[in-house]
Amino acid sequence: MRSSNPVLGRAFNQRGYAAFDPSTIKSDPAAMEDLYNAPAASSLRTGRMTIDDVVTRTGILFAVLVAVGAAAWTLNLGAGAMLLGVFGGFALAMVNTFSKTVKPGLAIAYAALEGLALGTISHLYNTVYQGIVSQAIIVTICAFSAMLFAYKSGRIRVTPKFTKVLMTAMIGYLVLGLLSFIGSFFGASIYSIGGFGLIIAAGGMVLASFFLILDFDQIQKGIDAGLPEQESWRAAFGLMVTIVWLYMEVLRFLSILRGND
Repeated sequence: MRSSNPVLGRAFNQRGYAAFDPSTIKSDPAAMEDLYNAPAASSLRTGRMTIDDVVTRTGILFAVLVAVGAAAWTLNLGAGAMLLGVFGGFALAMVNTFSKTVKPGLAIAYAALEGLALGTISHLYNTVYQGIVSQAIIVTICAFSAMLFAYKSGRIRVTPKFTKVLMTAMIGYLVLGLLSFIGSFFGASIYSIGGFGLIIAAGGMVLASFFLILDFDQIQKGIDAGLPEQESWRAAFGLMVTIVWLYMEVLRFLSILRGND
């Protein structure tokens, strides 16, 4: 089982727990009796990751993010705090992504730094465009809910072709972002060319939304494979990275829309 998500791939590219061999049960009546008398799996803590574990860990990370973000918003900490949150969060994201072992403390620290960055950035946007942050939060929640429904209902299925298309689109998006960053030093950002910026922002928003589908699928595969309970922290971290990306894309998209009014 291979993962296209760079965060979840560390855990979800591993093999799951081995299944028992039915032939040994059939040939051993005592083993069959033990299996019959064994308590139900749901009544035991197996030490394997469950969807409840992922939801709980995700809730913890977002509680930290929101608490720090609210403090940063209220205190209006400014550009210094924003840069600390952005670059510190990026550094911890790389550590968490490529670490072979799960480190819950670093995941929580990442959530705190992201809260610091998002709180200050959101305050700056809201100063220019009153009410834009609440709009971005609502759109992000709606997009998350829609993608979760589409995945759970089977309306969108993760196939090799689906994954390949998303990864190709991601590469193209990163190339455009790099070109815009370079062009900004010469006063020629591609986002300022007519309605091109709005199209790119909309594309980023859609791309981030569809990456949620990949996250849902990899989490489900990790649960099915019987990954250790500790891996729920990595799953929660990966999901949070995508949701934060989606929120920033929505915020940028709405700011361009309102800037064109």
